[in-house]
Amino acid sequence: MIRRLQTLTWAGTDPYENLALEECLRRRVEEGTCILYLWQNRPTVVIGRNQNPWQECRSGALRSDGVLLARRPSGGGAVYHDLGNQNFSFLVNEADYSVKKQLSVVVEACRSLGIPAEISGRNDVLAEGRKFSGNAFLTHQGRCCHHGTLLVDADLEALGRYLSPSPAKLRAKGVASVRSRVVNLRQLREGLGVEQIRESMVEAFQTVYGLEAEALDARSLPWGEIGDLAERNRSWEWLWGRQLPCTLQWAERFGWGELTIQLEAEGGVVRRAAVYTDAMDWTLSSALEGALTGCRLSGSDLARAVADLDLAAEVKADVLSLLEGQEI
Repeated sequence: MIRRLQTLTWAGTDPYENLALEECLRRRVEEGTCILYLWQNRPTVVIGRNQNPWQECRSGALRSDGVLLARRPSGGGAVYHDLGNQNFSFLVNEADYSVKKQLSVVVEACRSLGIPAEISGRNDVLAEGRKFSGNAFLTHQGRCCHHGTLLVDADLEALGRYLSPSPAKLRAKGVASVRSRVVNLRQLREGLGVEQIRESMVEAFQTVYGLEAEALDARSLPWGEIGDLAERNRSWEWLWGRQLPCTLQWAERFGWGELTIQLEAEGGVVRRAAVYTDAMDWTLSSALEGALTGCRLSGSDLARAVADLDLAAEVKADVLSLLEGQEI
């Protein structure tokens, strides 16, 4: 049961430090406490834990325009952040974790400003049928993180300039481009600024949970550990190092998300596997990579390895169908 609310509004805009601070808060959130962490990134493309950066964004455009690439520890898809976007994170123990309640904070914050918001699908919040908030989730060692975006006055042209989702994903969404799916909240309430939405989020946090929130003192946090996490977050190995020379690659879009499997083989045996996905299950990629590595390079052998995994029934059935249908 939540007995204590804490808030932290952070002024730094370094995505690697911001994500490190979030991870530190998640690791240390106390039982019965929910933390609302509000933060912003300078222009950055943020990809999910198991996504392929070459596939998800235009890396050349990022470099030439000085836009950063960051990888978060949760699943889900790629997003663009700038200072017209407000990020939020809920950090809480698993026993008190409620996505519905946490999303209710977002909805309440927007409705208090006269914006008719509603929850849609697995992780989006919409207004007038267009998305202004995407969310992703992580549970690890009994502690949870639910984080998301609030498009207030972001550069929507940059969405198309830097993000390159697959045509399959766009067809599955029923639209022709990334930009056509999103809306800035300022388009729905003239003059709205990031500071107003921050204040509304804190007020809604208290309203939904029925408790007074206290400001968390960032000086009490272990900044040595946060610095180490930030260095990992900005390292080449973390951002780009999972890409493999691709001997074989298969990709498919399913109802639960997009899946790309890359295999590098030698002597008819899979020596290395890379799995990229925007599925909400952040463990899926590592589970499949572990199962496929060491298998003989045949559809039936690969499928047998996956059949032994503890996966959701729908996910397992779709992965098996993909592998069994391959001509190798």
